[in-house]
Amino acid sequence: MQDSPRTFRLDALILKHMDYGEADRIMVVYSKEQGKVRAIAKGVRKLHSRKAGHLEPFTHSCMFLARGRDLPIITQAQTIDPFNGLRNDLVKIGYASYVIELVDRFSSEDGENYSLFHLLLETIKRIEDSEDLFIPIRYFELHLLELQGFKPELFTCIKCKKTIQAEDQYFSAELGGVLCPKCGLTTSLTQTVSLAALKYLRHFQRSTYTDILRVRIDLKVREEIETLMRHYITFLLERRLNSPDFIKIVEHLRTISHTA
Repeated sequence: MQDSPRTFRLDALILKHMDYGEADRIMVVYSKEQGKVRAIAKGVRKLHSRKAGHLEPFTHSCMFLARGRDLPIITQAQTIDPFNGLRNDLVKIGYASYVIELVDRFSSEDGENYSLFHLLLETIKRIEDSEDLFIPIRYFELHLLELQGFKPELFTCIKCKKTIQAEDQYFSAELGGVLCPKCGLTTSLTQTVSLAALKYLRHFQRSTYTDILRVRIDLKVREEIETLMRHYITFLLERRLNSPDFIKIVEHLRTISHTA
């Protein structure tokens, strides 16, 4: 069997970085070619580093790496898209951080997943270009879950397998889907889900992004859907996410500034 080449190229989005040693950083990126990758960027914290600006979080970069003893070493990097539309908007930064945190938490360093890479890039671009972020975020959540094997069942009762009827239902994060009223009443740790919320969740799950942009969802239903999705994702990860608290703070500050 041939040895792996000493150098290789990645088309990747920077997820996060951690300072390492006096001037280095350990980078976590999500790439088209290899999925999630950890690599080291030597000297990137030095004042005159040529790579530093190309390795910031939310940046889509082309990078060249050399295989090292423990981690590959980033030898060159060139920005493909800096997503500058995010940089001066704290709310958009918050939602981009949420997307990146989900990708990081739901993925491991287990090889290429082109569909997830494509979804990640498209979602960051949609956040950059959109004023209403509800649709791009909910679309991302449901399709991320599907790609990673956690697609919630929204069309048949997860317990009795009967087709869900046009009425309010229950949702079980533990079982991974909706329950009819009869099963919901006899199952612990469920939450109610309205017919309106279920209808939109189904639409997000099975429709194209372009089709979803045509829908209009009132505030009460938006809040119900967001609460349900947050509950399900937190259950799956078995831990709280960091970014939602930041989003809550910056959205509150924006509301105050608009009403001042």
